[in-house]
Amino acid sequence: MFTSQFRTRAVSALRVLAAGGLTFLAACNDAKNATSLAAATDPSFALDTRTTVDCTKATQNPAKVVCLANAFKATLTTTQLATLQQAYTASNATRWSNLPTNLVSRLGVKFSSLNAAQQAAALNLAKAALSTAGYTTFQSIRAADTYLHQNQGAGGGTPPIGGTPPGGGTPPDSTRPPGGGPGGGTLAFGDSLYYVAFLGAPSTTGPWILKIDGHHLAINLHYNGTQTPTATPNFVGIEPQVFTLNGVTYTPLQSRKVAMYTMINSLNAVQLAGATLGTSFSDVLLGPGQDGKFPAHQGLRVSSLSAAQQQLVKNAIEEWVKLQPTVEANNLLATYEDPSALAQTYIASSGGRDSTKQGSYIRIDGPRVWIEFVCQNGIVFQSQIHFHTIWRDRQQDYGGDFTF
Repeated sequence: MFTSQFRTRAVSALRVLAAGGLTFLAACNDAKNATSLAAATDPSFALDTRTTVDCTKATQNPAKVVCLANAFKATLTTTQLATLQQAYTASNATRWSNLPTNLVSRLGVKFSSLNAAQQAAALNLAKAALSTAGYTTFQSIRAADTYLHQNQGAGGGTPPIGGTPPGGGTPPDSTRPPGGGPGGGTLAFGDSLYYVAFLGAPSTTGPWILKIDGHHLAINLHYNGTQTPTATPNFVGIEPQVFTLNGVTYTPLQSRKVAMYTMINSLNAVQLAGATLGTSFSDVLLGPGQDGKFPAHQGLRVSSLSAAQQQLVKNAIEEWVKLQPTVEANNLLATYEDPSALAQTYIASSGGRDSTKQGSYIRIDGPRVWIEFVCQNGIVFQSQIHFHTIWRDRQQDYGGDFTF
């Protein structure tokens, strides 16, 4: 039932729309539909000028992403907007994690706080900001979290949600929670426990960051006018590696695993000796909280590899970069895969070349590109291996706008 106040506001808004002409109604697409549904389901929704967002003419990024970002904003309540929109600061940019959200709080609006129309608007934005493969990975990682929720602990009980970690959000070094025992019964998993935040106002001329964050997924998409958008730091993890949910079988990181292990297993004994690191790894080296801590290059120079092996290195790099739309990905790959860049790129490994073994670790490290892939023991499925991966850019993490 609508309140009398809301009816008054709605009638007033409709009069404004009518005065603006039927052309507006025909032009509005998903944003308009989402807005209407939001207004119908949330009495606090303010029908104002934000409802005029029309993205039908914005066909190219970054204009399309900016338009859909504003369309998403138009579906939100004032309170939700205040949660979504955050300051463009290094502190906010570096606030992300690979831990469940009840262990490390996230910035932005949570999917579970959005109604159906608002979620649709958020997903429209994600589709525009990511490639088809990138969006599929995003949705698959969310599905994996639902699967973890259904399978954690005896009988898959409901885990706690929310909370702030000690120290105001600084993430721990490991994915294994303090005291986390068999079954992981104190962890919060689920596809609704993912967040969207804007750092700075969405703009086609100035810098801002679209942050999509949750357990096992953190994407930091940086835009600044005509500059090629960047997507790093970009963390993706998966547990279990393969699962079936609602009749659909998912293998989100299979192609990345195959690319990395095909690359490292192409090395002969001499090459492998040059690529082997003297350090063991239980997790990625440059995970959350490790911004700007790139070590000196180590491992085997890509320029020392055969042409076929160098192609395998490129194939592996592309598995991460192609989460961005084609034009943006190709611009970045032209830099990462330039012969002069490959001549200064290294591959390295530790803990063996078997993806079924805990501690197996592979790295690609170039003048800009940094990719890690590591095998960890399972948290919920403790008899299995689960993967953590990170893609960073030595120069362009968060668009290169912050120093650490």
